[in-house]
Amino acid sequence: MNVLKPNQRATVYTLLERGSTQREIARITGIDRKTVRSYQRRRQAEQSNSPGVATGPDAMAAHVAAQIPPPWPPAPTSVAASLCEPYRDFIEAQLRLKRNATAIYQDLVDVHGFAGQYNSVKRFVARLRHKEPEQFDRLSFLPAEEMQVDYGEGAPTRVPGSNRYRKPRLFVATLRYSRASFRHVVWKSSQQVWAELHERAFRHFGGCPQYVVLDNLKEGVIKPDLYEPELNPVYAATLAHYGVVADPARVRDPNRKGTVEHAIGHTQATALKGRRFESIEEQNTFLAQWEKNWAAKRIHGTERRQVQAMFAEERPTSKLCHCWACSISKRSSARCATTAVCGWSTAATPRARRSSDRRCGCASSPSASRSLICKPAPCCAVTPRLNAPAPWCCPG
Repeated sequence: MNVLKPNQRATVYTLLERGSTQREIARITGIDRKTVRSYQRRRQAEQSNSPGVATGPDAMAAHVAAQIPPPWPPAPTSVAASLCEPYRDFIEAQLRLKRNATAIYQDLVDVHGFAGQYNSVKRFVARLRHKEPEQFDRLSFLPAEEMQVDYGEGAPTRVPGSNRYRKPRLFVATLRYSRASFRHVVWKSSQQVWAELHERAFRHFGGCPQYVVLDNLKEGVIKPDLYEPELNPVYAATLAHYGVVADPARVRDPNRKGTVEHAIGHTQATALKGRRFESIEEQNTFLAQWEKNWAAKRIHGTERRQVQAMFAEERPTSKLCHCWACSISKRSSARCATTAVCGWSTAATPRARRSSDRRCGCASSPSASRSLICKPAPCCAVTPRLNAPAPWCCPG
């Protein structure tokens, strides 16, 4: 008898079970009829040796049709106990002290004579640790109470004078009550730029909040401290000028300003993802249009209200930006009730002073002391560049 390959043998058995004759099987498979007959006899012998199974083509077909596959073997239920099980109380006490698996293993060996391996302790500690999801309290804020500010990365923008693209810094200021945001990109950040961006945000919102929550970046905070942080003098003067209080977040605590963090991520993922700009002005124009057409009209997921409608409620309650009267005499440096700098200092030349006076609404007093008195004017904005006027005017 010729020995067939497993696939040929399976084909012959299948055709036999279907009731095909030896002649048909030989014609279909190309196998000699004698070989087919030999495998048919072998198949019948195997079936006849099985207890309780009838022989014959019809009985064989019925048996195959009614055959049920055997069940899977049961899963093992017994698990070997860990060598650390006798020391469970000790290990749980050490975990409450925030100790890691290495320290616990060393104490088990030194104090309790533990004979197992480190991996046993590591697996046992992993099973005992239950990481509960971090929970946060949902805070509510009054209108115009808090504004959060932070930096992120903008979309790639062509560097002026070259064909190279670089990501500028994305400044985002978000009002905590309405989630209305101001977005602006700059190439570099400095004390001057940081202060001017806040002024631009106040101008965009049409008023000032009660306090600003910021990160501990050097442009705003020189020395972080939970109770008495040391602010940058320029930034402190800017906020004092507008009557706003700075509230720096704790170090490595981004959840304190999670609203602006989410606003930065939303801007990067939705507005700027996959885009390139030819200039910094083009990107700022796009961000302003996107805020007006899409971001302000969205329905906020938490409040279930439109951002633009909430901002309409918040804007009338915000403080208007003002410039306060300041006086500069020839015998003293610039002094202001709000520590704001009114465009120039005593070190400026008389010509620069007269030019700055005209911009800020200041007038020279003909008094004998020859002092210069600055009148309240809307363009008398805060700027550390003492010999240059403010870049723009705040409303009100």
